[in-house]
Amino acid sequence: MDSLDIAFAEARRYLASLDTRPVASRGTPDDMRSMLPSHFPEHGMPANDVVRAIAAAAEPGLTANASGRFFAWVKGGALPAALATDIMCSAWDQNAVLASTSPAGAVLEEVAGQYLLEALGLPSDASYAFVTGCQMAHTTALAAARHGVLARQGWDVEAKGLQGSPAIRILANAHHHSSVTRSLRLLGLGSDCLEPLGGKTPGKVDADVLQAALAQAPDAPTIVILNAGDLNIGACDDFEVLCPISQASGAWVHVDGAFGLWANASPRLAPVVKGIALADSWATDGHKWLNTPYDCGMAITRDPQAHSAAMRITAAYLSSGGPVRDPMDFTPEWSRRARSLPTLAALMELGRDGLAAMVDRCCDHAVAIYDGIAALDGATGIARPTMNQGLIRFDAKNGNNISDAVIAAINASGEAFLSGGTWNAERVMRISVCGWNTSANDVARTVAAAGKALSQLKQQAD
Repeated sequence: MDSLDIAFAEARRYLASLDTRPVASRGTPDDMRSMLPSHFPEHGMPANDVVRAIAAAAEPGLTANASGRFFAWVKGGALPAALATDIMCSAWDQNAVLASTSPAGAVLEEVAGQYLLEALGLPSDASYAFVTGCQMAHTTALAAARHGVLARQGWDVEAKGLQGSPAIRILANAHHHSSVTRSLRLLGLGSDCLEPLGGKTPGKVDADVLQAALAQAPDAPTIVILNAGDLNIGACDDFEVLCPISQASGAWVHVDGAFGLWANASPRLAPVVKGIALADSWATDGHKWLNTPYDCGMAITRDPQAHSAAMRITAAYLSSGGPVRDPMDFTPEWSRRARSLPTLAALMELGRDGLAAMVDRCCDHAVAIYDGIAALDGATGIARPTMNQGLIRFDAKNGNNISDAVIAAINASGEAFLSGGTWNAERVMRISVCGWNTSANDVARTVAAAGKALSQLKQQAD
């Protein structure tokens, strides 16, 4: 038995345990450290022993986010074909940066990009980049946006940088994800350039609010950032209305579609994100609703020239410019694994009908979990899922908010894993359903675990 055999055996054992193992990890840091040498080994270890030791060290600290009962954050478990392809990707060990360094990586990334655009209903001539996650997708797409809006002002930001450039305005949905703010920092724009926009409906930007903000500086280079799937309630902006308003003023529209962009792959849910294809760029994650392994994010832009201008670099020793697209022209990484291959595998395994069915199924399960738990004595529904996210508050008989205690009790039971959040200054439990393998039985077990936890806490309070 060689080290690969041992690794496969450990992986299969873990996957087979998902239905019965606690969803939350149970071990302590000391449990994990105790399985490894206390100091850097003086002499090397046999590969078989290394694999066994690392598997043993990881075991007590593994969170079963591949389980059908993981609802804490927006995480999906890896589809079988995507997981298997990711293993091959590691074994092949390709540097998929240029067509010359990995013809297979470059050609298959072209196919994955084509399928991705078709699946999401985005322009067929849009450019794309496969990056580590949605934060780097934001960074990549917003670098293209930065190039685009400054080029219109006659400023070459790649050559001159930002010192002395016209100041860029960022108008963003007030419920923007913190990864957007971090991307603005990484791009040298700074968090203070962001102006939050709201409206009468929670999680959405009103057209008159956007128009007023644009009118305040009509000649300034401007990027508008809208949401497809608010982190807490799944709210989506009205792209059909807001994109034309923004673009008429010369602004670039970027969409944070970390998970919500995948709604456009479902005929049932597509009306929720109607007009999303009108935007100028989009960021999303494959390791969320597409259920690829980590790490997989996608940046997509309507303007390939701006995208390439922001990313492309050349060197005398690089062989590029052939008939096959060079991934490095669109990504911020110089060395990169063939990250697109699990995406290609997932899209092929699901097909158009399977992808839509998976998205719909997750939304149905989110509603079922919400309705089942919200009906419990002591539970109050705050936001019923319109997509796959929902919020519930828990209160003791004396009126005290015990949401965090209920979440902790559910997670301690091992039956499910949920997370908390703050909504309108109150602590709440978040429900997030993204897994391809979540079943009706998983829903029932989760509702039962919530009922048991709430009952026990109320008895303790009495």
